[in-house]
Amino acid sequence: MRDSSLIQLMWLASPALPIGGFSYSECLEAAVDSAQVATESEASNWLLDQLELSLARSDLALLAQAIPAWQAADAGRIATLNAWALQTRESSELRAQTEQMGRSLLEWLRNHTTAKPAQIELLANGQPTYPIAFALAASSTAAPLRDCLLAYAFGWAENMVQAAIKSVPLGQSAGQRILSRLAAEIPAVVDHALAATDDTRQAFAPMLAILSAQHEVQYSRLFRS
Repeated sequence: MRDSSLIQLMWLASPALPIGGFSYSECLEAAVDSAQVATESEASNWLLDQLELSLARSDLALLAQAIPAWQAADAGRIATLNAWALQTRESSELRAQTEQMGRSLLEWLRNHTTAKPAQIELLANGQPTYPIAFALAASSTAAPLRDCLLAYAFGWAENMVQAAIKSVPLGQSAGQRILSRLAAEIPAVVDHALAATDDTRQAFAPMLAILSAQHEVQYSRLFRS
């Protein structure tokens, strides 16, 4: 991979990217509030399950199909994949998350040099979702598809570990141990996502949906999801 492509992927995966990812726990906070996650071990297991059972089968699989669609300028395919992302968000706050982060990433791209204005407007004219906006950003880096998915997964892992540190709460060393465990599993998860098809791609995580609905009315919370 060229140096410029690697740098662009590192940039996209950075928690410092101004798209608001740090403000979401993706229901982890609700799991903490209901005493399902109270220790480092429980937080590690929770996030590993989410990586393998949710992210690998949905967003990463979606990304694996959306990046080639952007590169082929297949507007119909992009619209179909974006609609799937919207339809599979099972609560209002999960849908709000993907829409807010999608819009914010598009605004970032307007001031960047990778995506073409026509591509940005194609997505902006609808209801952009974060995975499809990320796919647009990644498609312009010239990085290999697998590396794009690795970057997305690691960026997700970093954000979620930070959410665990704040909400459980945990120390920084515990957070690094959890991140190390997630990082070790990411390559296999990415390979699973790359092998997914329209028929095998899925978004089925009932407990996350239930916790998200509970989080929406949770008395006290730090995160928006």
